[in-house]
Amino acid sequence: MAYYVGVDLGATNLRAAVANEEAVVLGTDRRGTPRGPSGIAVTEAVLAAIRTACANAGVDPTDVIAAGIGSIGPLDLADGAIDDPANLPEAVGRIPLVGPVRELIGSERIYLHNDTIAGVIGERFHSDRNPDDMVYLTISSGIGAGVAVDGNVLTGWDGNAGEVGHLVVDPEGRRTCGCGRDGHWEAYCSGNNIPRYATQLAEERDADTALPIDDPNFSAKDVFDHAETDDFAAHVVDRIADWNTLGVTNLAQAYAPLVVYVGGAVALNNPDLVLDPVRERLEESVFNNVPDLQLTNLGDDVVLDGAIASALTGGTGDRSQL
Repeated sequence: MAYYVGVDLGATNLRAAVANEEAVVLGTDRRGTPRGPSGIAVTEAVLAAIRTACANAGVDPTDVIAAGIGSIGPLDLADGAIDDPANLPEAVGRIPLVGPVRELIGSERIYLHNDTIAGVIGERFHSDRNPDDMVYLTISSGIGAGVAVDGNVLTGWDGNAGEVGHLVVDPEGRRTCGCGRDGHWEAYCSGNNIPRYATQLAEERDADTALPIDDPNFSAKDVFDHAETDDFAAHVVDRIADWNTLGVTNLAQAYAPLVVYVGGAVALNNPDLVLDPVRERLEESVFNNVPDLQLTNLGDDVVLDGAIASALTGGTGDRSQL
C-alpha cells in the first residue's frame, strides 16, 4: 500500500491528512497555525500535524512516498519555504517547509504550492466535469486565486502566480494591505480586514450602528451577522461586494475562465451575502464572457484535497498520471 500526505497551511488553521493511492483519506489532524514566535514554530507545527495524521492512520511517516503542501505565501520555491507571509506577524519571517518535511518522511517527492493553486488542482482532480479554463478563488484571512488555462495550472517561476489579493482595486489607496502596499483587494475584503474596513467607514460616516466596533474581538462575522438588521452593516456588505466585483472582473478579463469556484471561510460562511451581489454586478462589469460564479464543490477541504492530489500526481493534479 502506498501512502500520501497533504498539508493545508493557512494563516489561521493548519491541517494534514494521509491518503492511499485512491485519494481516500485515512487519518487527519487539525490545529491552529502558530503566530510565532518564529517561522520555525510554524515548521514544527506542520511536522507535528503530519505525525499526528500518520498516527491516526496507523502509518509510519517513513511509509509515506510523497507529500503535497498548499500554503499561504509568498513562496520561495527554490528554497522550499515561505518568505515573510503577509497575514502572520512580522516576527515569523521565513518558514522552512520542503526540507523538514523531506527529512520527516524520507522522500524527495515534496510538492509545494500556493494554497490557491492547490485549490484549483483539487477542483480539477476531483471532478471530471470541470472545464480546462477555470479559477479557484479564496476569500478567507487573505485573498488569492489558482488559475487553469487550456488545462494547464499556472504556477509562475517562483510559485506565486495567483496572488490576486494584491491586485490594486482602489487607485486612491484608502486602505493599506497587510503587505504594506495601498489599495489592494485584500485590504477591503479579506476576513482579517473586513472589520478594519468597517471601522474606517463608520468613522468616516459617524455611523449609528449596532456593530461592536469598539470591541477588540470585532470580526467579519459580526458584519455579516448584522447585515439584515443594521443599515450600516448592510452598507459595509454592499461596499465589499463592489470591491469583490472589481476583483472577479479583473480575473475574468485576464484569464477568461468559464467558471470561478469560490472558497475560504468568508465565502463558505456567507455565500448569499458574498456571492449573490457579485453575480448581479458581473453582467455590467465584464466585457468578455461572464464566468459562472459558484461556491467550491469541496468546501473547507479544497486546499487539503488539492495537496493530496498534488502528492498523488507528481505536483500536476493530472489524473492521467495515476
